[in-house]
Amino acid sequence: MRLPVPLPLHLGPSAVPDRAVVVVTGASSGIGAAVAERLAEQGRHLVLVARSVERLEKVAARCGELGCSSVMIVPTDVSDDAAVESLFAEVLARHGRVDAVAHCAGEVTYGRLEETSADVFDRVLATNVSGSANISRHAIRRMRSQEKGVLVLVGSLLGEVAIPEMTPYVVSKWGVRALARQLVVENIDLPRVHVSHVVPGSVDTPIYESALESAGGAHKPPPPSIRPERVARVVAQEIQHPSRERQTALSNHVLIAAFRTAPWAYDRVIGPVFKLASRSR
Repeated sequence: MRLPVPLPLHLGPSAVPDRAVVVVTGASSGIGAAVAERLAEQGRHLVLVARSVERLEKVAARCGELGCSSVMIVPTDVSDDAAVESLFAEVLARHGRVDAVAHCAGEVTYGRLEETSADVFDRVLATNVSGSANISRHAIRRMRSQEKGVLVLVGSLLGEVAIPEMTPYVVSKWGVRALARQLVVENIDLPRVHVSHVVPGSVDTPIYESALESAGGAHKPPPPSIRPERVARVVAQEIQHPSRERQTALSNHVLIAAFRTAPWAYDRVIGPVFKLASRSR
């Protein structure tokens, strides 16, 4: 059963112009690629960011077919602050402004903490936490200069609850959630600078196939999973009509409520259920 995506109750004027300049990170696959394609259909100027040039070129070609106003690709490792600074310099050199940023880049690992090497742990946090901070640092700096703009940080339901055998990822996504909340507080003085935290639950994307593996075995998105296109619709809505936080499915609220109100039951049930639901073999 597909649950409806909750919509904002009140939609005012759009926070970005019709031909907005939007930076999309993690744009080579999954949620990022779906966001890029959704925004292309809306005629946006797109800047596609990821580490793989070849994959970015394929997504860029698709966005051109879908009707974007323009598209440029800037291969960037978001965990490298100097590279992120250079990315925004290139965007400003071409467009002179940054209307919105959809930060979708992320990395996953599986395995108990004691089974996870320090290198793997650090790599996940470097991409998910430091990468989010680097993108936010340069995006907010420009948006404050412009006194307007929308930053959307794509987090995870695992930034709201705990799951066994995914400690680095869970820690990183709790960090992204904290970062988003901090940015709201720090930018409350500029009413046209918006920071939104989009919270997907289980999403059927290649991130599971490319997970940094510490535990052995193969993984799949646990049910109920949704398509990345559904998350892309929410991200596109947040760019146009931002709020502080949006869940992508009503089922997220059920798990969050169980985690917060009945932790004694949640902690005992979630481990066996997650193992059964997420292992493909």
